[in-house]
Amino acid sequence: MKIKNSRILVLAPHTDDGEFGCGGTIAKLIEDQNEVYYVAFSTCEKSVPSHLPKDILSKEVKLATSILGIPARNLKILNYEVREFIRDRQKILEDLIEIRKSIKPDIVFMPSLNDVHQDHKTIAEEGLRAFKFQSIFSYELPWNNLKFQNTLFIKLEERHIKIKVEALNCYESQQFRTYGQEAYSIPQAKFRGLQSGCENAEVFEVIRLFF
Repeated sequence: MKIKNSRILVLAPHTDDGEFGCGGTIAKLIEDQNEVYYVAFSTCEKSVPSHLPKDILSKEVKLATSILGIPARNLKILNYEVREFIRDRQKILEDLIEIRKSIKPDIVFMPSLNDVHQDHKTIAEEGLRAFKFQSIFSYELPWNNLKFQNTLFIKLEERHIKIKVEALNCYESQQFRTYGQEAYSIPQAKFRGLQSGCENAEVFEVIRLFF
């Protein structure tokens, strides 16, 4: 199956979640002439290391998504407070419905419904409500997924993983996190590739599928 000429929406609770979960897939989808949109719901100002500017993640996500090939006009950055999405879930749902109406996506990528991070889980649950009639694929964030169903493998070339790594390297403010380092992304792609009979891959849960 090849996805082509489709409108793709990536929901990232926090800046960099989309790159971690489906950065290689985003690069491939854009290469295959799909229109990709990216919505980041928080720039996590409360979590930025104290010696860095509070808006650094806003700058980093702009650079990272441009490397993936997403036009600046297709990037939307919202300002929800990190770790407080549950409190704001109705407003998040309303934003998602407006995004659905304006973008009219064919496919939505979002976190897993089984993600243990409260913000990620909120985006997944409200995303399912907002996009009931779109195909929905949940991306993998292993450090937050206690269980994950490997129901969709997207096979990737080495160039797609290189683009993903380059995009993730834009998040210099997050390099102190173990999973934020290049040593995680490449072996993970190789491991998923091994499971799907190719060199590299990213894996997803199929939540809804329309063709």
